[in-house]
Amino acid sequence: MPDYDSYIMCTTPRSGSTMLCALLEQSKVAGAPQSYFHQPSLKKWCAGLGLPSDTHPRKIMACARNLGMAGSNISGIRMQRHSFGFWAEQLKTLFPTKATDAERIASAFGRTRFLFLTRFDKVAQAVSLARADQSGLWHRNADGSERERLAAAKPPQYDETKIATELSNLVAQDVAWKTWFAAENIDPLYIGYDALSENPCAVVGEILGDLGLDMKAALNLTPATQQLSDDTNKEWIARFSASGV
Repeated sequence: MPDYDSYIMCTTPRSGSTMLCALLEQSKVAGAPQSYFHQPSLKKWCAGLGLPSDTHPRKIMACARNLGMAGSNISGIRMQRHSFGFWAEQLKTLFPTKATDAERIASAFGRTRFLFLTRFDKVAQAVSLARADQSGLWHRNADGSERERLAAAKPPQYDETKIATELSNLVAQDVAWKTWFAAENIDPLYIGYDALSENPCAVVGEILGDLGLDMKAALNLTPATQQLSDDTNKEWIARFSASGV
Protein backbone atom coordinates (compact mmCIF):
# COMPACT_ATOMS: atom_id res chain seq x y z
CA MET A 1 0.00 0.00 0.00
CA PRO A 2 1.23 3.57 -0.71
CA ASP A 3 2.27 5.92 2.07
CA TYR A 4 -0.33 8.42 0.86
CA ASP A 5 -3.92 8.43 -0.35
CA SER A 6 -3.37 11.15 -2.94
CA TYR A 7 -0.72 13.33 -4.49
CA ILE A 8 -0.99 16.74 -6.09
CA MET A 9 1.43 17.79 -8.81
CA CYS A 10 1.83 21.56 -8.37
CA THR A 11 3.16 23.08 -11.56
CA THR A 12 3.01 25.73 -14.30
CA PRO A 13 2.47 25.47 -18.09
CA ARG A 14 5.25 24.08 -20.32
CA SER A 15 6.99 22.33 -17.43
CA GLY A 16 6.74 18.78 -18.75
CA SER A 17 3.65 17.94 -16.70
CA THR A 18 1.75 16.36 -19.59
CA MET A 19 4.59 13.90 -20.19
CA LEU A 20 4.98 13.19 -16.48
CA CYS A 21 1.25 12.63 -15.96
CA ALA A 22 1.17 10.14 -18.83
CA LEU A 23 4.22 8.28 -17.50
CA LEU A 24 2.77 8.03 -14.00
CA GLU A 25 -0.48 6.66 -15.39
CA GLN A 26 1.47 4.26 -17.59
CA SER A 27 3.15 2.83 -14.48
CA LYS A 28 -0.25 1.39 -13.44
CA VAL A 29 0.45 2.06 -9.75
CA ALA A 30 0.19 5.86 -9.50
CA GLY A 31 -3.35 6.58 -10.63
CA ALA A 32 -4.19 8.96 -13.45
CA PRO A 33 -3.05 12.49 -12.59
CA GLN A 34 -4.91 15.01 -14.72
CA SER A 35 -6.04 18.64 -14.50
CA TYR A 36 -9.48 17.83 -13.15
CA PHE A 37 -9.76 21.41 -11.85
CA HIS A 38 -8.07 23.20 -14.75
CA GLN A 39 -10.46 26.13 -15.12
CA PRO A 40 -11.79 28.20 -12.18
CA SER A 41 -15.40 27.20 -12.86
CA LEU A 42 -17.64 24.62 -11.19
CA LYS A 43 -19.56 24.10 -14.43
CA LYS A 44 -16.37 23.42 -16.37
CA TRP A 45 -15.21 20.99 -13.71
CA CYS A 46 -18.53 19.16 -14.02
CA ALA A 47 -18.31 19.08 -17.80
CA GLY A 48 -14.80 17.66 -17.70
CA LEU A 49 -15.79 15.03 -15.15
CA GLY A 50 -19.00 14.07 -16.94
CA LEU A 51 -21.22 15.31 -14.11
CA PRO A 52 -24.47 17.35 -14.18
CA SER A 53 -23.71 21.07 -14.12
CA ASP A 54 -25.42 21.52 -10.72
CA THR A 55 -23.40 18.81 -8.93
CA HIS A 56 -22.44 19.75 -5.37
CA PRO A 57 -18.75 20.63 -4.95
CA ARG A 58 -18.32 17.81 -2.42
CA LYS A 59 -19.36 15.27 -5.06
CA ILE A 60 -17.13 16.99 -7.64
CA MET A 61 -14.12 16.53 -5.36
CA ALA A 62 -15.03 12.90 -4.70
CA CYS A 63 -15.46 12.19 -8.39
CA ALA A 64 -12.08 13.72 -9.23
CA ARG A 65 -10.42 11.73 -6.47
CA ASN A 66 -11.96 8.52 -7.80
CA LEU A 67 -10.98 9.22 -11.42
CA GLY A 68 -7.49 10.11 -10.27
CA MET A 69 -7.09 6.62 -8.84
CA ALA A 70 -7.77 4.77 -12.10
CA GLY A 71 -8.03 1.47 -10.27
CA SER A 72 -4.85 1.98 -8.23
CA ASN A 73 -4.47 2.65 -4.51
CA ILE A 74 -3.56 6.33 -4.84
CA SER A 75 -5.17 9.31 -6.55
CA GLY A 76 -3.23 11.79 -8.67
CA ILE A 77 -4.15 15.39 -9.50
CA ARG A 78 -2.31 17.98 -11.59
CA MET A 79 -2.82 21.53 -10.33
CA GLN A 80 -1.84 24.63 -12.30
CA ARG A 81 -1.37 27.77 -10.24
CA HIS A 82 -3.92 29.85 -12.17
CA SER A 83 -6.80 27.67 -10.95
CA PHE A 84 -5.52 26.91 -7.46
CA GLY A 85 -7.08 29.90 -5.70
CA PHE A 86 -10.62 29.11 -6.85
CA TRP A 87 -10.16 25.42 -5.96
CA ALA A 88 -8.89 26.31 -2.50
CA GLU A 89 -11.91 28.57 -1.94
CA GLN A 90 -14.28 25.68 -2.71
CA LEU A 91 -12.49 23.51 -0.16
CA LYS A 92 -12.67 26.33 2.39
CA THR A 93 -16.44 26.44 1.93
CA LEU A 94 -16.71 22.66 2.23
CA PHE A 95 -14.58 22.41 5.37
CA PRO A 96 -15.09 25.67 7.31
CA THR A 97 -13.80 24.25 10.60
CA LYS A 98 -10.38 23.44 9.16
CA ALA A 99 -7.74 26.10 9.75
CA THR A 100 -5.43 25.61 6.75
CA ASP A 101 -5.49 24.67 3.09
CA ALA A 102 -3.47 21.54 3.87
CA GLU A 103 -6.05 20.40 6.42
CA ARG A 104 -8.89 21.02 4.00
CA ILE A 105 -7.10 19.14 1.22
CA ALA A 106 -6.56 16.22 3.58
CA SER A 107 -10.25 16.25 4.46
CA ALA A 108 -11.17 15.85 0.81
CA PHE A 109 -8.29 13.74 -0.51
CA GLY A 110 -6.81 11.95 2.50
CA ARG A 111 -3.08 11.85 3.23
CA THR A 112 -1.71 14.01 0.45
CA ARG A 113 1.84 14.34 -0.89
CA PHE A 114 2.76 17.46 -2.83
CA LEU A 115 5.06 17.41 -5.84
CA PHE A 116 6.52 20.63 -7.24
CA LEU A 117 7.38 20.29 -10.92
CA THR A 118 9.30 23.35 -12.04
CA ARG A 119 11.40 24.52 -14.97
CA PHE A 120 14.49 26.42 -13.90
CA ASP A 121 15.16 27.99 -17.33
CA LYS A 122 12.26 30.41 -17.21
CA VAL A 123 13.16 32.13 -20.49
CA ALA A 124 12.98 28.79 -22.33
CA GLN A 125 9.67 28.08 -20.59
CA ALA A 126 8.29 31.50 -21.53
CA VAL A 127 9.35 31.04 -25.16
CA SER A 128 7.71 27.61 -25.22
CA LEU A 129 4.51 29.03 -23.76
CA ALA A 130 4.43 32.02 -26.11
CA ARG A 131 5.01 29.82 -29.12
CA ALA A 132 2.37 27.25 -28.11
CA ASP A 133 -0.17 29.99 -27.53
CA GLN A 134 0.68 31.57 -30.88
CA SER A 135 0.77 28.38 -32.94
CA GLY A 136 -2.14 26.66 -31.22
CA LEU A 137 -0.16 23.42 -30.95
CA TRP A 138 0.47 22.43 -27.34
CA HIS A 139 1.58 18.81 -27.51
CA ARG A 140 2.64 16.11 -29.97
CA ASN A 141 2.44 12.37 -29.49
CA ALA A 142 5.66 10.39 -29.44
CA ASP A 143 5.13 9.44 -33.10
CA GLY A 144 5.01 13.11 -34.12
CA SER A 145 1.26 13.34 -34.61
CA GLU A 146 -0.66 16.15 -32.93
CA ARG A 147 -1.87 15.40 -29.41
CA GLU A 148 -3.40 18.72 -28.38
CA ARG A 149 -4.21 21.70 -30.60
CA LEU A 150 -6.21 24.65 -29.32
CA ALA A 151 -6.13 26.92 -32.38
CA ALA A 152 -5.50 26.83 -36.12
CA ALA A 153 -1.88 26.68 -37.25
CA LYS A 154 -0.08 29.87 -38.21
CA PRO A 155 3.59 30.71 -38.84
CA PRO A 156 5.68 31.64 -35.78
CA GLN A 157 6.48 35.32 -35.26
CA TYR A 158 8.89 36.52 -32.60
CA ASP A 159 7.04 38.67 -30.05
CA GLU A 160 9.32 40.10 -27.39
CA THR A 161 6.48 41.66 -25.41
CA LYS A 162 4.57 38.38 -25.32
CA ILE A 163 7.62 36.46 -24.12
CA ALA A 164 8.35 39.08 -21.45
CA THR A 165 4.76 38.88 -20.20
CA GLU A 166 4.82 35.09 -20.04
CA LEU A 167 8.18 35.19 -18.26
CA SER A 168 6.87 37.56 -15.61
CA ASN A 169 3.75 35.42 -15.09
CA LEU A 170 5.72 32.17 -14.81
CA VAL A 171 8.14 33.62 -12.28
CA ALA A 172 5.22 34.96 -10.24
CA GLN A 173 3.46 31.59 -10.31
CA ASP A 174 6.55 29.76 -9.06
CA VAL A 175 6.93 32.32 -6.28
CA ALA A 176 3.26 31.86 -5.37
CA TRP A 177 3.70 28.08 -5.10
CA LYS A 178 6.79 28.43 -2.92
CA THR A 179 5.09 31.03 -0.71
CA TRP A 180 2.11 28.73 -0.27
CA PHE A 181 4.29 25.74 0.59
CA ALA A 182 6.05 27.80 3.26
CA ALA A 183 2.81 29.14 4.71
CA GLU A 184 1.34 25.64 4.91
CA ASN A 185 4.54 24.05 6.27
CA ILE A 186 4.68 21.77 3.23
CA ASP A 187 7.97 20.29 2.07
CA PRO A 188 7.18 19.16 -1.48
CA LEU A 189 9.15 16.74 -3.60
CA TYR A 190 10.99 18.96 -6.10
CA ILE A 191 11.10 17.72 -9.69
CA GLY A 192 13.10 19.55 -12.35
CA TYR A 193 12.11 19.76 -16.00
CA ASP A 194 15.67 19.08 -17.19
CA ALA A 195 16.02 15.89 -15.14
CA LEU A 196 12.62 14.74 -16.37
CA SER A 197 13.58 15.38 -20.00
CA GLU A 198 16.94 13.65 -19.69
CA ASN A 199 15.86 10.55 -17.76
CA PRO A 200 12.08 10.29 -17.37
CA CYS A 201 12.11 6.73 -16.01
CA ALA A 202 14.54 7.69 -13.24
CA VAL A 203 12.36 10.65 -12.24
CA VAL A 204 9.20 8.54 -12.20
CA GLY A 205 11.04 5.94 -10.12
CA GLU A 206 12.00 8.63 -7.63
CA ILE A 207 8.39 9.79 -7.38
CA LEU A 208 7.07 6.27 -6.93
CA GLY A 209 9.61 5.58 -4.20
CA ASP A 210 8.70 8.82 -2.43
CA LEU A 211 5.03 7.84 -2.52
CA GLY A 212 5.75 4.38 -1.11
CA LEU A 213 4.97 2.67 -4.42
CA ASP A 214 6.87 -0.01 -6.32
CA MET A 215 9.79 1.75 -8.00
CA LYS A 216 10.18 -1.13 -10.44
CA ALA A 217 6.96 0.04 -12.08
CA ALA A 218 9.01 2.89 -13.59
CA LEU A 219 11.25 0.55 -15.56
CA ASN A 220 10.86 0.57 -19.35
CA LEU A 221 8.24 3.33 -19.43
CA THR A 222 7.94 5.10 -22.78
CA PRO A 223 7.14 8.84 -23.00
CA ALA A 224 3.86 9.39 -24.82
CA THR A 225 4.75 12.93 -25.88
CA GLN A 226 7.41 14.51 -28.06
CA GLN A 227 9.26 17.73 -27.26
CA LEU A 228 8.17 20.66 -29.44
CA SER A 229 11.30 22.72 -28.94
CA ASP A 230 13.32 23.24 -32.12
CA ASP A 231 15.72 25.71 -33.74
CA THR A 232 13.08 28.42 -33.67
CA ASN A 233 12.84 28.11 -29.88
CA LYS A 234 16.64 28.32 -29.61
CA GLU A 235 16.70 31.41 -31.83
CA TRP A 236 13.99 33.15 -29.81
CA ILE A 237 15.68 32.27 -26.49
CA ALA A 238 18.99 33.73 -27.67
CA ARG A 239 17.29 36.79 -29.15
CA PHE A 240 15.28 37.50 -26.00
CA SER A 241 18.25 36.90 -23.70
CA ALA A 242 20.35 39.34 -25.75
CA SER A 243 17.60 41.99 -25.66
CA GLY A 244 18.14 42.75 -21.98
CA VAL A 245 14.39 42.82 -21.32
